[in-house]
This record gives sequence, C-alpha cells and structure tokens, in this order.
Amino acid sequence: MSSEKTPIIVLSCIAAYFACLLGIAWWTSRGATNASYFLGNKSSPWYAVAFGLIGDSLSGVTFISVPGQVGTAQFSYLQLVLGYVAGYLVISFVLLPVYYRMNLTSIYSFLHERLGPAGQKMGSTFFLLSRLLGAAARLFLAVSVLQKFVFDALGIPFALSVAIVIGLILAYTYKGGIKTLVWTDTFQSTFLLLGVALSVFIIGRELGLGFGGIVDMVKSSELSKTFFWDWKPANNFWKQFFGGAFVAICMTGLDQNMMQKNLSCRSLGDAQKNINWFSIVVVGVNLLFLALGALLFEYARVKGITVPERTDHLFPMLALEHLGIAAAVVFVLGLTAATFSSADSVLTTLTTSFCIDILGMDKDERLSEAQKTKLRHRMHLGFAFALLVSILLINSLAKTSVITIILKFANYTYGPILGLFAYALFFKRRVPQALIVATCLVSPLVCWMLDLFSKEWFGGYAFGSELLILNGALTLGLLLAFSSARTVMRERLE
Repeated sequence: MSSEKTPIIVLSCIAAYFACLLGIAWWTSRGATNASYFLGNKSSPWYAVAFGLIGDSLSGVTFISVPGQVGTAQFSYLQLVLGYVAGYLVISFVLLPVYYRMNLTSIYSFLHERLGPAGQKMGSTFFLLSRLLGAAARLFLAVSVLQKFVFDALGIPFALSVAIVIGLILAYTYKGGIKTLVWTDTFQSTFLLLGVALSVFIIGRELGLGFGGIVDMVKSSELSKTFFWDWKPANNFWKQFFGGAFVAICMTGLDQNMMQKNLSCRSLGDAQKNINWFSIVVVGVNLLFLALGALLFEYARVKGITVPERTDHLFPMLALEHLGIAAAVVFVLGLTAATFSSADSVLTTLTTSFCIDILGMDKDERLSEAQKTKLRHRMHLGFAFALLVSILLINSLAKTSVITIILKFANYTYGPILGLFAYALFFKRRVPQALIVATCLVSPLVCWMLDLFSKEWFGGYAFGSELLILNGALTLGLLLAFSSARTVMRERLE
C-alpha cells in the first residue's frame, strides 16, 4: 500500500470506529448518576464484563509488543500466562467473596476496615501510580505507532496526537463511567480479536499456507520454544509461572481498574463466572498473539525484510507497508480497539479510587449529589491531563519493549498492595499508621536494590516476575514485625 494512502485509510477507520463508540456512549449514559458511573447500577451482565475484560487486560501491549517480543523471548511469555490462570482462581474464590460481602465500591476500602486510613491511602496511592504509568505505557505504544505511520506524514507533532486520542476517550467516558465502559469494552474486544485472527489469516495466505500449514509452521519454528528450565535467567518456568500467578492477583484482583467492572455484576456468582471463563479464554488469546509473532518473523525472513531494531514496530511495519490494504485496515481497527480499551476504563477507575480512597467523597455528607458529580468531573479531567504528561515522559525515556517496562514497574508498585491485602486478609493485629507508610516505601526500595545488583551478588541470578512476590513478602513481613513489636510493648506497659 502506498505511503500516501496510509494516513487517509487510518484516519477513516478511526473516525468510523469512534462514531460507533460515541453511539454506544450516548445510549448507555442516558440518565447517568454517580451510582452508574462507579458501579453501573450493579446491573452489568457477567458475559459482557468477561468479554470486555479481554480488551481491557490485553490492550495495545499484547497487540503489538507480545508478537514483537517473540523474536527475542520466543514463547516464554506463555509461561507467565499459565500462571495467570492460577491467580484468577484465587481472585474468584478468595477475593471476590470478600469484596461482595463488604459491598465495596473501591476495593481499597477493605484496607481501611482492617488497617485504618493509612492502609487504604497507601494501597490506593500505589494503585494510582501504577495504573497511571501502566496506562500511559500502553497508550504510548499505540499512539507511537500511529505517529510513525500516520501523523508524522501529516505534520502533526506527537504531543498533539496524544492529546487528540485522550480527548476522544474523554468524549465517551466523561459521563457514563462503568455503565458505558462495560459495553464499549465488549465492542472493542471484538475488534481486537478480529484484528489478530484476520492478521494470522492474511499472513498465512501471503505465505501460501492454509490453517494446517500455519499450525505446522508455528510448531516447527525455533521461535515457538515455550518452556525454559535454567534457574538463573529471568525466563525460568517457575519464576514465570509463580510470578504470573501473583501478577494476575495483583494486576487484576487487587487492582481497582479490573475489579470495578467485576463489582458491577448483579451478584457474586455472576462475577465468579466472569473471572472463571475469562481465565480460560485468556490462554487461547495470548497463544494466538504469540503465533502471530512467529508468523511475522517468518514472513520477514522469507521476504528478506529487515526486522526493525525496535521489534514493537515489526507488526505495524508489515501490516501498513507490505501486506496490502486489507491487512492495513485489519491492523488499524485492532490497534484502535487496543488504544481506546487500554485507557478509557483507567480514567474512570483512577477517578473512582481518588474520589473515594483519597478524598473520602462517598462518606462526606457535606457534599450534595450535584457537588459530588462536579468534583468527579474535575478529577476525571485531571487524570486525563496526568495521562498526557506521563505519555510524553515515557516517549522521552522508552528504549525497550513496552511490555517489559510495564511488568518491571508492576513488580515495584504492586508489591506493597499485595503485602497490605495479605496482612489484612489473614491477620487481625493493628499496625501503627506511620509504620504502614514506612513499610510501603521501604519494601520497593529494597527490591530495587536487589534487582540492580542481583547478578553481582548472587552469582549471575536475574530477577523476573518473582520480584513481585519478594516485594509483597517483605511488606507482609515488616507489617507482622511491627504489629508484634507493638503488641509486646503494650503487654509490658500493662
């Protein structure tokens, strides 16, 4: 496809797609209130939530970065995904019953009940930090691709491109919140999955392969090696599997962004069905993305195409410059779905957590419903601006695969949340508020030092996703130590 036609086709696809989103938003946000914004009036069908979670959890990172990472990491990412399944079972049968029993809007209200205001605010703060930067990294990846292949040709600077995309997201999330997002995410998951499935078909056709030929090529490719047993590297199976389980628990079960939609289901049973079905589907979907990655590299090898230094750009380069107009349209629609699904719900859930956990808006009887709505709108706009600034910062620093950045950052930010929830679930002793804050700051710092010098200190050992487990365990251990010390001091005084 000629470079002159690329911007026109891409912008036409985005315009049509956005028109559909606006239509869904208009229909679902009629008569929207704070109750519908935060929890969709507790009326979301579980199957819609489950299907929508596909796009919300996979986003542009899976669509672009996972296939691109196959060239260097092979299929090792699937080890992490298998761990996700174990993590989702914990969410379904341990965490969701607690959330529904306490009738929570923000899951960090649970920490207030068990640990006091410091626990709630630290859990929410780490969520806000992690989700803001995680969403920024995901959105950065998608917009940077559009910038490279579309907006640069139109002379539009990157900052303006990001502002336009965030403005579009604001247009359909500003009013309806979760009630709207349940259905827009379902719409977007459909196009994301169609994007990858049709891309596999198109590449297979270009290589003269039918379905069986595609399967045989992927299976025989040296890139499809999945299991790695050497204990020192970060891609060791057990590191990835257990790390994946805890990543799922933290980034889904202890994450307001993912749980808010689950809490909008009609009942606990519906929410559990949603998570259980999602855990099965997510394995097949990620395997499809990895297979796409193997096909992309094989296509580049057969056609003598040089793989970009930044492998995140391999898929868009082939789709927009080598595979024809059908592949370009499929890619753009899939990427557009990933772009919006990766950030729209984040603005809503960041607003929810900040309003409830930090500002205490739900318990402030001095505010009328109209004042609460006005405050919520201001916070929504504020987080949109913070997202813009974060993306521009990542653009100036990103030098590696975006999925690597996201998973690495999650090790530091979700560790304290994991430790806080573990303590709140299984231990009853109170911890001084100041020491809760100190613990949540010290644990990530210690883990960062260990990660920085691990190869030097531990004979070449490299931390992978198990760093998240260590971070959470350290947080839990310090909380136990501080609570025990307080108990001993009280007993001596008595």
